[in-house]
Amino acid sequence: MSASKKTFLYKLLKWRYRNISDKNFILVLSIIVGFAAGLVSLLLKNITHLIQVVLESDIISWQTSFYFIIPVIGLLLVYVFTKFIVKKEVQSAIPLILYSLSKKNGVIKRVSGYLPLILAPITVGFGGSVGLLGPAIGSGSTLSSDIGNLFKLNTKTRFLLIGCAAAGAISAVFKSPLAGLVFAVEVFSLDLTLTSLLPLLFASVSAIITSYFFLGDEVLFRFDVAEKFDIYDTPFYIILGVGTAIASIYFTKMYFGILHFFDRFSKKIHKLLIGGLAIGVMLYFIPPLYGEGLGFINNLLRGDHLSALGQTPFDDMTGNIWIIIGLLTGLTIFKAIAMTATFAAGGSGGIFIPTMVMGSALGNVVSKVINNLGIGFQVSEANFTLLGMAGLIAGVLHAPLTSIFLIAEITTSYELFVPLMITTSISFIISKNSIEHNIYTRELAEQGHLLTHDKDQTVLTLMNLEDCIETNFVPTKSNHTLKQLLSDAVAKSNRNLFPVTDELDHLIGIVSLDDIRDIMFDITLYHKVTVENLMTETSTVIIYEKDNVKMVMQKFQDSGVWNLPVIKDGKYFGFISKSKLLTSYRRKLITFTQ
Repeated sequence: MSASKKTFLYKLLKWRYRNISDKNFILVLSIIVGFAAGLVSLLLKNITHLIQVVLESDIISWQTSFYFIIPVIGLLLVYVFTKFIVKKEVQSAIPLILYSLSKKNGVIKRVSGYLPLILAPITVGFGGSVGLLGPAIGSGSTLSSDIGNLFKLNTKTRFLLIGCAAAGAISAVFKSPLAGLVFAVEVFSLDLTLTSLLPLLFASVSAIITSYFFLGDEVLFRFDVAEKFDIYDTPFYIILGVGTAIASIYFTKMYFGILHFFDRFSKKIHKLLIGGLAIGVMLYFIPPLYGEGLGFINNLLRGDHLSALGQTPFDDMTGNIWIIIGLLTGLTIFKAIAMTATFAAGGSGGIFIPTMVMGSALGNVVSKVINNLGIGFQVSEANFTLLGMAGLIAGVLHAPLTSIFLIAEITTSYELFVPLMITTSISFIISKNSIEHNIYTRELAEQGHLLTHDKDQTVLTLMNLEDCIETNFVPTKSNHTLKQLLSDAVAKSNRNLFPVTDELDHLIGIVSLDDIRDIMFDITLYHKVTVENLMTETSTVIIYEKDNVKMVMQKFQDSGVWNLPVIKDGKYFGFISKSKLLTSYRRKLITFTQ
């Protein structure tokens, strides 16, 4: 940064501290973040739409006949851009944000955060079966991180602004400010207090105003609830809840299963070709898998399932409703496969909207089956389409409140509130009991890097093990005599523990001052007793590369000792004391909850 820029920034910060309180400044920043998140969402949408218009134009009139080529081209462009231009791998937006919150104090690398602005439109525009909401949230959050760096904000405020970016992106895309707010709380584990509520609201409102300014009254989904809640339909809502729960479990397991399958291929170009061709084949038989699939949802809401399915090899048989049901069931099954194949092949995108697409198809299938079984019941296919979307969001993302408020705001009414609560609660409970962590959080949870609404666990996750390690212990060797131990270690240290290491600095034992207190002044033993006779082996150690603070706390509890040695790269590195750990815990707790 140049000297003039540093001077300007210094004057700006100085003016801010003098004239704007911290609370008001956070509100101002939340408005800016909401506006930026709205712009990012619109930018992603328009770039993607432009690509799709070009591909569907007369310039490339063969597009509908060569579905299997288009995704490969898109993924190849992404591959070339990441390998030869930015030289950075594509990372999933939400897990990247969650990791930055838990381990990077809310700091997100610019390349990782802004890369989806280019790669996601290419992926989706060329037929990748993923969404744009995740990249929008990722880019907006990166901008929030940059603002935090610019104004030297503390960690808690960084977290809040990242939540504002997420709320703003959802608010702008769906024109649903409450759903955006709830999403930030549910997925990013923000505390919903008055301090955090106002910035989230301001960001949501700012983003939705931005959306209205550029798009007017245009919305993703236009739907008015015509059929209200009927108590006699409750069993069918329960059935749909169970169905969406099963589909959510399938969605999650298929996601990780396919990614694991692609891990077998060491070369990215092989993953690209296999994934791209697989997507192309699926697109040929099930055209709605192309891109995000928002048009598919809108057609289902209008009751036009033929337009929703598009041209398929089975057009001659679509006069039979059970063929339609079969095709929609196929989309429900293959949406998760197409989405994951896109990611595995190197594409960039999100999972939120694919989840909605799969849920809408499932809800529509359930309603069609009920209406055509001849059991004397008729349910609203449009309502069940919406309920299916909500059920999948609740089950896959473990975000039931987000799904309820999102559908309520899409329909601009609360007529479906009771059915929404029934379906989403059942889906969430079953899927949560079957799979503890969702797609966003599973890998982070396994690594011990996941923030939750449990303050104790969150503080442990936020703590840095490095800050708890003390290295001012004087080591000694096993062949040293008592005199050498006293002169070379005890006399030069203010600690009462002395690690015993070999020639390669491997820890082989520990000598405590208490172990030698009775003999340390007996000069007759100075040359007779060696450290090897005095040391005790330790069965519990801390592995620097493997253990996190939560695991260290458990080791202290299980061992009952006050100090534990730290091993780094197989060698002795230092000690962590219980007092140091608890002091660091309290400091972090005060910082986090202030």
